Order: sequence, then structure tokens, then C-alpha cells
Amino acid sequence: MRRRDVITTATGLAIAGATPVSALGRDDSGWTMPAKGEVEMIENSWLPMPDGVKLAIQLWLPADPKRRPAPVVLEYIPYRKRDNYRAYDMYWGAALASRGIAYARLETRGSGDSMGLLEDEYLPSEHHDAVIAIAWLAAQTWCNGSVGMRGVSWGGFSALQAAALRPPPLKAIMPMCASDMRYTDDAHYVGGVFALTGLKWAASMKVVMAGPPDPLITGDDWKAEWRRRLDATPPIAARWLSHQTNDAYWRQGSVALDWGAIACPVYVVGGLVDSYGNEIPRLLANLKVPRKGLYGPWQHGYPSPASPGPALDWAFEEVRWWRHWLMGEETGIMEEPMLRAYMPDATAAQVSPGPIPGRWVAESNWPSTRCKSRALFLANSALHETPQPAQTVTCSGAKIVGLGKVEWVPFAPTELPKDQSSDDAKSLVFDTTPLTAPLDILGSGAFKVRVSSEQPVAHIAVRICEVTPDGRSWLVTYGLLNLTHRDGHEHPSPLQPGRAYDAEVPLNFTSHRFAAGSRIRAAISESLWPLVWPSPHVATLTLDLGACQLDLPVRDPPAQEAPMPIPLVAPPPASPKSWPSLDAAAIEGEAQVTETWPQSSTEIADIGETKSGGGPNIVLRMTEGDPTSCVWKAEQNAGFARPGWVVTVKSEITISATVSDFHVEERLVATLNGEVVADKPHTSIVKRVAM
Repeated sequence: MRRRDVITTATGLAIAGATPVSALGRDDSGWTMPAKGEVEMIENSWLPMPDGVKLAIQLWLPADPKRRPAPVVLEYIPYRKRDNYRAYDMYWGAALASRGIAYARLETRGSGDSMGLLEDEYLPSEHHDAVIAIAWLAAQTWCNGSVGMRGVSWGGFSALQAAALRPPPLKAIMPMCASDMRYTDDAHYVGGVFALTGLKWAASMKVVMAGPPDPLITGDDWKAEWRRRLDATPPIAARWLSHQTNDAYWRQGSVALDWGAIACPVYVVGGLVDSYGNEIPRLLANLKVPRKGLYGPWQHGYPSPASPGPALDWAFEEVRWWRHWLMGEETGIMEEPMLRAYMPDATAAQVSPGPIPGRWVAESNWPSTRCKSRALFLANSALHETPQPAQTVTCSGAKIVGLGKVEWVPFAPTELPKDQSSDDAKSLVFDTTPLTAPLDILGSGAFKVRVSSEQPVAHIAVRICEVTPDGRSWLVTYGLLNLTHRDGHEHPSPLQPGRAYDAEVPLNFTSHRFAAGSRIRAAISESLWPLVWPSPHVATLTLDLGACQLDLPVRDPPAQEAPMPIPLVAPPPASPKSWPSLDAAAIEGEAQVTETWPQSSTEIADIGETKSGGGPNIVLRMTEGDPTSCVWKAEQNAGFARPGWVVTVKSEITISATVSDFHVEERLVATLNGEVVADKPHTSIVKRVAM
């Protein structure tokens, strides 16, 4: 089935919930946003691959013949264009095509309505398909031959990975909330330790891989295609756990291994509340192509709609970028600073669910000469400006620290880091004196440590907090390192008990203004649970404080900041009914974390379908002093329904461990019209590798 509609630019805009506060439509260079025009939407086309597989693609084209041929921007992800992401695609398709830039939404093979199998992330076949798709788009009669790529998360990864292959029609990319290093800065491992997000993403990924095609698009073959997907869906959690180091599996698709491979302009975007920010300074510092960076206050998603705010009129900025690089139009965008970052006056948790107070700052280049490392030295529970006499302290891993920072990547206000005071009370804590003036940081700090352990496997975690005058402690940034990875994540080496090692714990890229009267705190613990899996044995660390220091990227503000040309928009209203409940507590040494997302149901009137789903829901347990008691469980479900066609897919994953092995139980259940069509349990035992 193929449908063509002419839609106005208002179609889908309601999903943004964003009303322009400053709808300038003009920047300081004198460039003006082109007038809106009507948009032609093509519901589905088939893009043929050389191996005979057909990929499903949805198109939004400028309807006015005078605006053709037009450039096209591609978003390439496996997240069901037909239903799950329809509202977002309709919004961005109309927003771009109404300004003369066609928009293409391509589904990864084996996802949504695309044929073939989706068996993992970022496979070489996925990259090959991207190159073919870019050439196909460039060759269409309505296209001027120039293609861009953009997208959040998987779409950002896809853009970076496709750019590294240098397809000639690809003229520019805009990766958002993505990463250039899969092992260190994606959802699976944090500091060389398996992360809770790896479990949650595995539960979600199984549902993505096992979702059905739509019979109204794929026809009578839909059930056979679905059966092939169900049969091929792998035990993905066990697969990810079987690659515990930065081996060839994770290096595949990590573009940071060869900066020179990317030859087109790059605009990299991330968010303060998100965890995909470390790629921004790396890409800006190492790429040799025209490049820009934006680091806003939002979570994992677009700068508009954005939560928390303030949000930006992102369509304005995208149109400037794409018309400059895909149409040769001077929009003034490349005459502006290389990096813009939001400098918050508070953490998101302090003001949740409202917008974060602060200001936009700019750096003409990155690294910036304005941001310089400042060393602070540790002694007597304090942070000092000068080196201090030698002193040793111990840190016991028997305590559960981390219930105030459960999530690696928060998706809702309930998942934000809480007041850190309870975790601080179980950690080694070092504070500055109250600041006499505000202090800004922008960049990636580090904690340099000399440490020994009584066990061959141990972690070390460092949280940097702002302690406000009322005594509350708010997380600003943090770092965690599996100490067996002290010399790199490729070849871990067990610790020799009692021997001191020098290590460096990188802190996540961030921006923050510490207020006058606040204190800067470094809180040190053996690990963070349940952010990451615990060490196999309780490990006590000994720190030689005379050889430890905290390096913070302190920014010296200019007399006047470069103005922000992107118009602001009002953020969408808070919707607590869509937030998950998250309870984390430890009672008499028994810690439990439960999170439950509301079961959603959404009518998609224009295709006559109801989509539903919930999760990932989790139950996590561990007894203090017994890391082998740790058990993580996650569940995700999705449903798709219209009269005569009711499909559900559910995944369940449980992980436990001994001192030597991980035990992984995975189950996938699918039903059609109430009858079970697949029930696939799988049990795996995976050897622990220095973790």
C-alpha cells in the first residue's frame, strides 16, 4: 500500500508542546527562515538492497514544484515509523519539508516494515545498507543530489558510522545524543563494569527485534516475516555480557578509532541530563572538518520538545544547518562559535520538573583556552588548593552506595539523581570551604588516585557534588573505573592485593556553576549500585591521599557572552502520569530497587491502530556485604492492535552471578489475537572477566 498526502506544516506540530517565545525567524547575519510551504507525504516506498531485501522508507517532500529538486535529510533507525515514532516523524517531516528540505525516515532491516533480520546493533550490514540508501535518495528526481543525516541516539550513531564510510552524496550530519566510542560511552558498560542500563536496554532491544511488520504495508507475507524475526531474536543480554572488554565487537562502529574517516561537516548535539555528552569535546577537538557542538540542559532527546527546559526552536537551527551545507546558502551558522553550552545555576533534580535556571555560554574553539584544569588536593576530609602531607585512608566496599544515583541515562524526573547525602554518609567525603564567589566548570575533569585493594577485582567511584548552604548534596558529575582496567579497557589485569597502583578516573563532560556559599564535594566509594554490577568480593580500598588529586575544568567567563541566535521555546508541560515510579531503599542491609512505568495506550487515528506498551520495569536486590546476592530483573512489553490484528511482544531478563560466572535467563513471548505464537526461553552462563 502506498499513500500520498498533501499536508500542511501544522500536521504533527502539536506533539512538540512548544510555543515559540522568541520566534525571530532571523539571525544576526541577516539570514531569514524561508516561508513555509505545503508538504507531500509518501506513506511508504520500498528501497531495494542488492541482496533482494526491501527496506521501508517514508518521505516528506516540498509540495511546491518550485522547491524541487530539494536536498534530503535521512533518519535511519529501527524504531517503527508506522506507529511508535509516527508523531515525531510527522513533526520533523513537516518542519523540514515545509522549509524546502525533504525528509526521509528509513527503517533498519528487520525492523518495522523493512524486510530481513535485525540481530544486533550497528552491524556492518546496517552500514552497507546506509550507503546504498544514501545513493538511492541522491538519485531521485526530486532530490538535488545532496543528502544529510540526523537523529537522536541510534540515529546519531547511524549518522556518525555512515559518515565514516564517506558516501559521496552525504554532505553533512547532525548526530544527537549518540557516541563515538561504543564500549566506554554507550548503554552497556560504565567504566569497564556491566551497567544496569545494559540490562534495561537488552529487554527493550528484544522487543524492537521481535516486533511485527504491519500487514497493511507488507501484505500477506507479514506473518512469515514476523516468524523469521521471532526465530532469529538472539539472547542479546548474554551476548553483550560475553564482551566484557573493549574488543572487536565494540570497536565495530566506534568512529573515534579513526577521526580522519569522517570527511563531511558535523554538528554534534547533547544534553546535560543525558549521559551522551563525552563525544562532544572529543569530536570538536579531533575532527578536521567544519564542525559545531551544542550542549543543552535537556535529557535524551531533541532540543525541542525538550525536558527539562529551556528548550530551543530546533527546526530553526536545523534549517540553517541543512540549507547551508546541502543547498550552498549562506545562513551565517558557520560564523558563530564552535561550541555553545548551557551553564546551569542548579542541577535538574533541584528544580525538577521545571526548567533549569542558567545561561548560554559560547566558545569560539574547543579545546578552549578559557577552560583550564584546576587541581584540588585531598586531606583530612577536605579539598585544598595546595598539596598536603601524606595520609592514607580506607574505603570499604561492604556498604551499598548509589541508591541516590540509580540511572545512567534518566528518561523522567523520577529517575534524576536524588540528594546525595545518604550516599555521601557511606563514602569518603572531601569538601572545599564555602566558595566566596561563583565557580564555573565546563569540560571533562579527572580524579587521579594512588590506590591498593585487598581483592584482585575492585572498582572506584567518584561523585562531584555541590553542597548547598542548607546541607543538601547535589550530583554535578561523576566517574567510575574498574581498577582492573586501569591501563585501558582492552586487556584488564587483576590487582595484586596490597600493591599500590596509580590510576586516573575520567569524569563525565559537564557544565555547572557552583554558587557562592556552596561547597564542592568529592565523594569516593568502591562502587555505585545498582548503576553497575558489584565486584565479585567485598573489596576494601586504601588511598594514598598524598598522591591523589581532583582536576576540575574551571572556566573563566568573558566580560560578555556571545548571544544565542536560536530562538527559545516554552518546554512541554510536565506530565507526571507518564513518569515511572522509582523506589530505592536499604533496610537492615537489604537493598531493593523497583521501577514501574505506566502501561500506555495511544490511538493512531490515521492508520486505525492502537499502540501500547510498558517498561522497562525492573526489580533489583542485593544484601549488603554479599555481592553474589545481587539479582537484576527487567521486563518490557509492546502491543499493536486494530480489528482482527492484535499483537503483543514481551521480553523478560534476569541476571545473577557467582564470583566466577554470570547467569542470564532470557524469555521472549509473542501472541497474535490472544494465542501464543512464540515462547522462547534461553539460559546462558557467561564467564566473568576481571569484573
